[in-house]
Amino acid sequence: MRIIAGTRRSLPLCAPPGKETRPTTDRIKETLFNILQDRIHGCYFLDLFAGSGQIGLEALSRGARFSCFVEQGREACKCITDNIRFTRFEKESLLLPMEAERALRRLEGKKSFDLVFMDPPYESSLEQGTLRLLKETGILNRDAWVILEAPIRAKADFAEALGYTVFREKEYKTNKHIFMKENG
Repeated sequence: MRIIAGTRRSLPLCAPPGKETRPTTDRIKETLFNILQDRIHGCYFLDLFAGSGQIGLEALSRGARFSCFVEQGREACKCITDNIRFTRFEKESLLLPMEAERALRRLEGKKSFDLVFMDPPYESSLEQGTLRLLKETGILNRDAWVILEAPIRAKADFAEALGYTVFREKEYKTNKHIFMKENG
């Protein structure tokens, strides 16, 4: 696992041990950032259920101004801390070592984000509550995008009822990215 482009291109990253996290492959990460390329420079990026932190670090390497990493797993948080330090992104990063609901409430009124990447454990049903809280806390900037990584068979039909519009889905072999924006 590594950063694939930008100022920290080719730097290797550590991944937490075990099967708790699913590191995104280089091919999928490249496709994702090709879609995001016009929105990355200078953005505030939120990496929810961050795992190793590779997505938020890739965003920083490609020109994001700031990345916030939210992760509750102890081993994953150690890995994120090591990766932030190794890539020298300490000043542009914030790690909140806690579950997503608590982190979003802590960010309320303090930070707002242009891009949110969320990769909750599959089959955990955390997507709906997290989307609801993103809206409730008001931490999304106007025209912010929320990207949900989900299993290939996942439906996003709940998004509209929560006040989001799904405007794109990008499918891969076993998973997909669902792109959403707040309505209005």
